[in-house]
Formats: sequence, C-alpha cells, structure tokens
Amino acid sequence: MKNVKRMKWWGWGEEGVFFNYANKPAFAPFVKKHLGIDLRPRQVDTIEFDATTVPDSPLPDALREALVAATAPDRVTTDAHERVVHGHGSSVTELLHVSRFDYGRLPEVVVYPSSEAEVAAVLAACVAADAVVVPFGGGTNISRSLQLDPGETRPIVSLDLGLITGIVELDEESGLALVGAGTLGPDLEEELNARGWTLGHFPDSFTHSTVGGWAATRSSGMQSDKYGDIADIVRGMTVVRPSGTVRLRPVPSESTGPSLREMFIGSEGRLGVITDLWVHVHRMPEQRVVVAYMYPSWEPAVAAIHAMADAEIPTTFVRISDAHETAMSLSTQKEATTLKKKVEQRVQEELWAFMRRRGWDTDEMCISYVCFEGSEADVDARRRQVVKIAKAHGALVLGTGPGALYDQKKFDTPYLRDFLLEQDVMGDVSETAAPWSKLNTVHAEVYAAANRAFTSLGKQGFIMCHLSHSYHAGACLYFTFAFKAGEDADREYATVKTAIQQAFVDHGGTLSHHHGVGMEHAPWMEQVVSTEGVNMMRTLFNATDPGNHLNPGKIVDASLSLYDNL
Repeated sequence: MKNVKRMKWWGWGEEGVFFNYANKPAFAPFVKKHLGIDLRPRQVDTIEFDATTVPDSPLPDALREALVAATAPDRVTTDAHERVVHGHGSSVTELLHVSRFDYGRLPEVVVYPSSEAEVAAVLAACVAADAVVVPFGGGTNISRSLQLDPGETRPIVSLDLGLITGIVELDEESGLALVGAGTLGPDLEEELNARGWTLGHFPDSFTHSTVGGWAATRSSGMQSDKYGDIADIVRGMTVVRPSGTVRLRPVPSESTGPSLREMFIGSEGRLGVITDLWVHVHRMPEQRVVVAYMYPSWEPAVAAIHAMADAEIPTTFVRISDAHETAMSLSTQKEATTLKKKVEQRVQEELWAFMRRRGWDTDEMCISYVCFEGSEADVDARRRQVVKIAKAHGALVLGTGPGALYDQKKFDTPYLRDFLLEQDVMGDVSETAAPWSKLNTVHAEVYAAANRAFTSLGKQGFIMCHLSHSYHAGACLYFTFAFKAGEDADREYATVKTAIQQAFVDHGGTLSHHHGVGMEHAPWMEQVVSTEGVNMMRTLFNATDPGNHLNPGKIVDASLSLYDNL
C-alpha cells in the first residue's frame, strides 16, 4: 500500500541494512568460542520474493465486495507479497520458515481502513461472513501474536492500521496527545519533537512498531524508568468492536469500576481494534546524557541499581549487562582504523590491565549505562548521586563516550538475529520481571535451565542477560540465547525456550515483561495468573466475541503451542 511503511517480507527491518562483522575483528572468534561455529561472509543481500510460491487467495467474492464497500477498491488486496508480509510477526521461528518460503497459514486478504467508521464497517462485514480479523500494526511482535492458526478454515482478514496515523490533537496544557493507532514510533517522535514534545517511549522495535501495537501488547520502552510503561502512558483510547465502539476519555485517574483501559492494554486484538489513543507527552529535556560504568561482577551491579531505585534518583533508564553480555558487546567493537580510535583502544586495554592489577576478573565485569535528562543542574546533581552509589559498589566510571555509542546503536540489535539465522544459528530473547529479592536467583536458575537444555540437545549454546526497567519492587531481566540449529530447529528452539520460560515461573518471575503473550507464552498463563484467572479471561473473550472472530488463539487457548514441538 502506497505511503505505508513495512519491513522486508523475509526478515527484520529495511532492505539493505545488515549486521556486518567484517570490521569487528573480535566477533568471529567470540562466536567460535561460544557457539563452536566458523562464521561465513553474508551470502545474500536480500531474498527475492517469488509470487509463484504463494497459493492463490480463496477469498469469497461476497466478502471481497463487502470489504470494498466498507473501504475502497484500492485498499482491499489479495496481492501475494502483501499477504506474506501480513501473515506473520517477527518471532525467530516465523522468520526461519518464511525466509525459506514456508509461509504457513496466510490471510486471504489485507484491508487498509482509513478511519474509525471504516474499521467498524470492516468488522461488520467480517462477522457477517464469519471471517477472522487480525489487527496489524508494524509486524514486529515476537511472541507469535500475529501468527495464524494453520487449522483455521474460515477466511482470515488482516486489518492494517497503517493509514490511521498522526497526531489528531495536542493538549499542551495537559500534556496529552491524541494519536492514530497506526502511527510508527519514529513518525510520532518527529512530529512531537517539531513541537517541542516527546513521548519518551522507545522499545527495541521502535523503528518499525506502532502506537496501537505498543498498547495491544503492553509494551515497555527503554526509558520507562522516567516515562513509564505503555500502560502508564496511555490515558484514553477508542476501541472499535463488532457490537459497538468503546470511547475512554483521557482523565488523570478515575474510580469507575474495573478499568476498561487496563483491559484493552495487552489484549492483542482479542477485544477489538484500537483506532486512536490519548497518550502522555513531555517537554523535550534541556539536556540528555548517557554515562557508562563498569562493575566487577553481577551481584554488586544489581545491588547498586537497587540502591539507586531505593534512593529514588530520577534517572531516565538504568541498564546493566551481565558478564556474558558485556563480553559480547565488547566483541562487536569496530576495528580501530583512525588515530583517534587507536588511541581509544589503547586506553581501553590499559584500563582493563589496571583493573586486573586491582584484582578484577575481567571475564566477570559488567557494563552499566545510566541516562540522565533535565536541566544542566538537575543532570549534574543526579550524576553525582549515581557516581557515589556506583563507586560504593566497586564501579569504575567510564564516562559519556561509551554511553553515547550505546544510545546511537540501541535499535540495531535485531539485525544481528537475521545475520545469525543465515548462519543457521537460532538466536532469540526471553524477558521477565521479578522482585529485587529474587532477581539473582532467577538470573542463576535461567542460566542453569538453558545450559541443561543445550546439553540435552547436544548443543554448544550461549546465553546472556541484562537488567533494565527498574521499579520500586524489582526489575526486568532480559535474556538472549543462541545455538546452532539442526534439521529439527523447531523442536530444538522449543526445548530451550520452554526451559527458560519455566525457570521464570518456577523462581518467582513473570512469563513476559513486555513482549506480550501471543501463542508463544500462552502455555504458562495458568501458572502465572492461576486457573481461575485464565477461566475469567476465557469467559471475557467468549462473552465479548462469541463468534471467535477477533484474533483467536492468543493469550489463552493457543492453537499452536510451543509444547506441540516437543
């Protein structure tokens, strides 16, 4: 569809953007050491789309006519490329199959409504035809909330919100903006920044994800320590349902029974289609600084961040990479080719030597980044508070240079996953949140569970973690794992992912902090919200969508479970 940006059909992000290890001399040896494989140069710059690999759409003529009547002829398409793009999200298993022309179940049609009224008309047409509707934002979801049920025999309509975009209203006195649900993160920030405002919500998927998608999956951004998670940011919304439209006004707080706003946030399209949202916005900060610190090991680093949270220092984000993630990050440093870079590299080597002389095990060190925003005086005062706590826990202050580099590259990591897939390596993430009292236990037990899973598969695998999104009671732990896949990649992936998720649940964490549930995490829902809690959700979905037309098989009653591959 013209004027709607979409990621490449076979992987993450934009065509022509790749992870390149040729200028990172330490990366290939790192991969060899931890995964036991020799990297090969990238073999393809793109995968050419072949429409002949896509079966024709069996869309009934009557439904096509109804969808055209609801929107317009040029906004209803059965084009093969459009159907493939809208037939999956961005989970590693989906991309593995799609990149090999194994598409699974595809939607019969993609529809682009341009207004709330057209969304309502599309839903009415779909219910009348007994068709399934799957709302589509940016396609970045990695918990299989967009994957379609292979056993679904009814027509599936992908409802793309890409034409419902932009800032509709900006209430500067209240710090609230009304935004179209299909607005991409960069487009929203550009429009807000031009007026002196920011949303402050920057998930890893920011470049390609939408405001409506953030709400539908209960997203968190890198800067949630200051700006809050999406559940804190969204104050009101419009949700179109087959039976009518729900309008929630943007008030600061209310006591009006169980929160409908909370009910829709994280509902993944099962309760309706979000068409616009009222969100908190903030004045652009006068100054923004990211400072790096190095801790001798994981536990004192966690203790330092806990102390910062207890002291209620107003930071924008605080992040610690454990020893494995720190080592991986250092392995991606570019080769020093200029005099300045060579001097910086020499200084770093001398610093590591100094740390070893002080008794540090540099294989255990953990890098941390703290972001400060505000006036110059505020930033200076907060930096002094953090330095005091960091040094009390053994940290060295590395300064703003590494922090600025992290800030520049923070959205690039997903491209590494695509590169690894081409090397036949399954790389993915799992994140949880747990109380401070259980964080170190969860960290250790997830490592143990993942390594047991690697051993059971006869694989040399790698796992790493960082702490982010600090709260009064605890924090998020974000794990990344990788292994060389064999002929049964789905089963191997399910074995490792299941071990990690079960470790979360067994040791006091939640099954997902910000990636949603989808089909990927649904098997654990009873363990984390109780059987009665799942029964209440199931009752809600059945009562509000008796025909099971709205993205069925997500959150509860998954049609394609991870367990199916074990």
